[in-house]
Formats: sequence, structure tokens, C-alpha cells
Amino acid sequence: MSEKTTGRLTTRCVAMPSDTNPAGDIFGGWVLSQMDLAGGICAGQRAQSRVVTVSLERMSFIRPVKVGDILGVYTRVDEVGRTSIVVNVEAWVRRGRIGNREKVTEGKFKFVALDESGQPVLIPPESELPDYVRFQRDGAGF
Repeated sequence: MSEKTTGRLTTRCVAMPSDTNPAGDIFGGWVLSQMDLAGGICAGQRAQSRVVTVSLERMSFIRPVKVGDILGVYTRVDEVGRTSIVVNVEAWVRRGRIGNREKVTEGKFKFVALDESGQPVLIPPESELPDYVRFQRDGAGF
């Protein structure tokens, strides 16, 4: 397969029978939830604070996820604003836990950084981030 992942592996889990829709495929909402969790981890590390999802700019389901597939979610920060972060999120599966890797879904998630009282907070400049966050662009960290 010539297509490559974008970003770094942020979460990984196995699709289970309890996550299926009536057609026997994994429910799209479950996949979306896994992507939102991974995007939130990525955004929270970059913001160095609590973050909340405020929008999903686009979402594209490419292939179904099947029971037994390992779902790997890859994230990359695409944009950093004053209080918001846009994260590119891709979901890939390893078919039947050992088969070929295929991209199944992708989307762009927007998060806002919040302080302890739930108010928007400024995102620190990259120069102030801990090493484990700054080195994530090179595939290291976490």
C-alpha cells in the first residue's frame, strides 16, 4: 500500500461486536468518538490545558471498520490560534488484527483551550512547550 499515515499514532484499540450497527459493521459514531478522543489528547498536549471539541470541519468515511480490526488513530496539529487548535485526525485499521493497514476515516477537529473555570485560555507559544510535545513533529515524544 502506497498511502502513508499523517501525524503520529495517538490511540489504538480493537473494534468489538458491541460496537456494531445493524449491518454488522462498526458504528460510525464509535469511530468518530475514538477520533475525538485522540484529537483531544493531541490538542490538550499542545495547549497544555483542558480542551473541548467545538467543531468538526469535515469528516469522510472511506471504508467500513469490521469487528476484530485494530483501529489506530493518528493526529497532527494543523493550525494554532490564540485559544483554538485544529487537529487533522486519521483512522486506520489493521484488518483482523494482523492484515493489511487501510485508512478508513479522516477529519479535521477544532478544539478550544480552557482554564479551570471553563473560560478560553491562550495557547502557549511552541518555545514554551515541554520537549515531549515539541518533538512530536519528528515522530518522537509521547
